[in-house]
Amino acid sequence: MFDADDLEEIRRGKEQWKAETLEPTLERFGERKEEFETDTGGQTVERLYTPDDVADSEYDEDLGFPGENPYTRGVYPTMYRGRLWTMRQYAGFSTAEETNERYHYLIDEGQTGLSVAFDLPTQMGYDSDDEMAAGEVGKSGVAIDSLADMETLFDGIPLDEVSTSMTINAPASVLLAMYVAVGDEQGVDREELRGTIQNDLLKEYIARNTYIYPPEPSMRIITDIFEFCAEETPKFNTISISGYHVREAGATAAQELAFTLGNGIEYVEAAIDAGLDVDEFAPQLSFFFNAHNDIFEEAAKFRAARRMWAEIMEERFGADDPKSKQLKFHTQTAGSTLTAQQIENNVVRVAYQALAAVLGGTQSLHTNGKDEALALPTEESVRTALRTQQILAHESGAADTIDPLAGSYYVESLTDDLEAEAFNILDTVDDKGGMLSAIEQQWVQRQIQDVAYERQQEIEEGERIIVGVNEFESEDEEKEMDIQEVTEEDERRQIDHLNEVKAERDDEEVTATLDALRDAAEGDDNLMPYIVDAVKAYATVGEICGVLRDAFGEYRPGGAV
Repeated sequence: MFDADDLEEIRRGKEQWKAETLEPTLERFGERKEEFETDTGGQTVERLYTPDDVADSEYDEDLGFPGENPYTRGVYPTMYRGRLWTMRQYAGFSTAEETNERYHYLIDEGQTGLSVAFDLPTQMGYDSDDEMAAGEVGKSGVAIDSLADMETLFDGIPLDEVSTSMTINAPASVLLAMYVAVGDEQGVDREELRGTIQNDLLKEYIARNTYIYPPEPSMRIITDIFEFCAEETPKFNTISISGYHVREAGATAAQELAFTLGNGIEYVEAAIDAGLDVDEFAPQLSFFFNAHNDIFEEAAKFRAARRMWAEIMEERFGADDPKSKQLKFHTQTAGSTLTAQQIENNVVRVAYQALAAVLGGTQSLHTNGKDEALALPTEESVRTALRTQQILAHESGAADTIDPLAGSYYVESLTDDLEAEAFNILDTVDDKGGMLSAIEQQWVQRQIQDVAYERQQEIEEGERIIVGVNEFESEDEEKEMDIQEVTEEDERRQIDHLNEVKAERDDEEVTATLDALRDAAEGDDNLMPYIVDAVKAYATVGEICGVLRDAFGEYRPGGAV
């Protein structure tokens, strides 16, 4: 991109600047610390960047134009000048009725997409009356036991007018089937349903642990969803390949990139092995990344991710459809950075993280509530989080030009460095037999754990400053806060409602649909049509997952079932 003579002149000029201008200043004042690194410590931050740091870059090959390969500068030709990112606040608590009220509130406040948080029993495939669910019903999200709950959850919300993201993994097929069933009841053409299911089981084995089945049947369910959605719901994203939770567990930005795209490679290979054509399902793949505090590192990470995925899909899988090469992603601000101390500081952290996501070209964004280090967010904190996005969109100017950091010597160099390190990690993953094998060997988990331990040591020893926690602490008492609470009475109401549904449904129809699902699981039919039939008969999440547990077994770390 630069003339060789010009580069040589810049090098000479830099050396002269160091000798004549920099060194006298360093001798008098020094610098704040001996070495500067990005937030995760993955990349050294040099004192000064010049064209020499990106001398090997070629504009067409490495950057290109928005909406064109390699998509470094964005997947759409107009980006936010044509349409802003989807403002999708993650919400769910207690019962479907209360969560529905929160959704209507958020829509009235200007939210442009829904994002469903499910409680832990639902995520693990248990009904609210199961002994395993005791004390957890409605706590970390909304309790969904049957189609009746899903009907209530979206009451008054036309599914042909909203895009809905569902953070659900092991029972993703069941919750997707319920969403399809609600759409059918509303008279919405399945081809018009829009949204995303997370459906990323490899990440669960790595970082989050809300898995049910072993890897092989889990991959079968995932590829069945790919096939079903390609035919029935072509506008619905069949998976949200998540680096968010990998990063929350302690990974560096480069590790987040590598392990997320590595999981994506594993899913694509599984789908191809199942007989699917890459260009039939790949356009429905989506990704989910974390936004941490280092604005430049995060923006560079997003830019590198797009370029890497385009290369992977073209060179590794021979994808022809441009949409198969476009990495589209949702971003959530970093829950692990929120502090219980001086929680007002979290508003500032979230704003900077949201800015990084927008500068990096995200397609949708969730901003955390300031109180999420303590409890589920209140309406007040959710409104502030949403207003953060709206101010960013309409007042900051960050959305007015495409890829505004492009051409920064620092950002371009950092993008290249992150890409190179992530590809190096992927090479190691390939040497270990791919992500599934690397996960089963616990290698991926150990890499993340080592980084997490190192970071925690830095915090405890004061080498890494966390404002309000180990530096700039306040002796003033924090003001009392309203905390969103879910009570035992809420759990009892949910169980009573479940019992009513079971009493009113047709038990013979439930049994017949569950038996048909069991036969399909023991064979090789696509499971999704059978699951849709079961949820329409008001079979519960626990009953459907129970059938699949019997057929597939349950996963235990180390491979035991």
